[in-house]
Amino acid sequence: MGESITEGTIINWLVNEGDSFEEGDILLEVATDKVDNEVPATSSGTLVKTMFQAKDVVPVGEVIAVLEVSETLNSTEDAKNTSDKTKTVTSKKETNSQPKKVKNIKPSVIDTASFSVNNTNTFFSPLVEKIAKEHYISFEELSRIPATGHEGRLRKSDVFNYIQEGRPYKFAQPVVQDPTAYRIPQLSFDKGKGKVVEMDRMRQMIADHMVYSKHTSPHVTAYMEADLTNMVQWRNDNKKAFEEKYGERLTFTPLFVEAVAKAVKDFPNINASVDGKNIIVKEDINIGMATALPSGNLIVPVVKNADTKDLKTLAQNVNEMAGKARENKLGGDDIKGSTFTISNVGTFGSVMGTPIINQPEVAILALGIIKKRPEVIETENGDEIAIRSMMYLSLSFDHRVVDGYLGGSFVRRVADYFEQFDTNRKI
Repeated sequence: MGESITEGTIINWLVNEGDSFEEGDILLEVATDKVDNEVPATSSGTLVKTMFQAKDVVPVGEVIAVLEVSETLNSTEDAKNTSDKTKTVTSKKETNSQPKKVKNIKPSVIDTASFSVNNTNTFFSPLVEKIAKEHYISFEELSRIPATGHEGRLRKSDVFNYIQEGRPYKFAQPVVQDPTAYRIPQLSFDKGKGKVVEMDRMRQMIADHMVYSKHTSPHVTAYMEADLTNMVQWRNDNKKAFEEKYGERLTFTPLFVEAVAKAVKDFPNINASVDGKNIIVKEDINIGMATALPSGNLIVPVVKNADTKDLKTLAQNVNEMAGKARENKLGGDDIKGSTFTISNVGTFGSVMGTPIINQPEVAILALGIIKKRPEVIETENGDEIAIRSMMYLSLSFDHRVVDGYLGGSFVRRVADYFEQFDTNRKI
């Protein structure tokens, strides 16, 4: 789990006592003070006994379960067993070679209703992905294979069964009336040559999380421009006094968190997640702050119940989280429970960004750089040109449950809170 990890919390056992499992099946989920991990089986066998239960905190090195493993069972024999189940006579030599193919299968003669499966779990274990790569099975094709694992997970045996049956869904296409409808091309790209840098585990998890988010949520991004002149002026005038009074640096982030939390309270449906056909509107308003670690990886510490805290407390929380992130000391509770996320891309000089939703949330707000520009403003003397501190806001939202009206109204409300900042506010 990492050199600095001393203990982990068992989140959930995915295999019960007495249940059998195969190599690559996920046995349990473990949370550490950095990330959550899934623990795969290194061989096939049976779970005899668990020594700890869900929510137990376990020191590194402790025995957590007793397994009865089958060291002789390998992929070849497993493939042979699955071929026996499908009443197909196959020699061991044939099993070691390429799986047999179904001849003369064409999209035009496949009945799409005949292979309708209820496989909604889009997570595939590393072993399943490895087998898929070896047999050139796409993720789209994997999603069509009936899954028998826990909570709809695709097991190794499911894939081998499918291969032995001749991959009947390989060429399947949905029935469409328009002959010009788009088909996903099977392309092989030349990725070029150069230095190969292997992703660390955290980067792999970030990559999986981002791909999953784009695959799950239809992203729509709404943009808004805000005049932060009043906020910038107030902070510049009060940051020194604020630090002297409270001992905390006053950055823009707690001011942003405060305004966003107020807007979320005004539009509670933006503070939600999707569970199948249900929308869960969260009671707590916990604002996640996308933060870069020294390694370059991304993590999201969370300000809990941001709508109930004053500016002093928000500044304390933000500074504490930023310090822990820089020192790689964020705990498990520090990065859990976010209901809405902001990403301050302006920190890196970006004018704006198109953020990817932090699942299972339904929206994320990117804040661009605060930049002075000449703007036309209305005054008592008419329109005048003045130097103003401007910022672009970009809200990505899940169009399954957030429509343009809600998304646009929410980001407009955030901009209003920025622009209507009280310059006479006392610290």
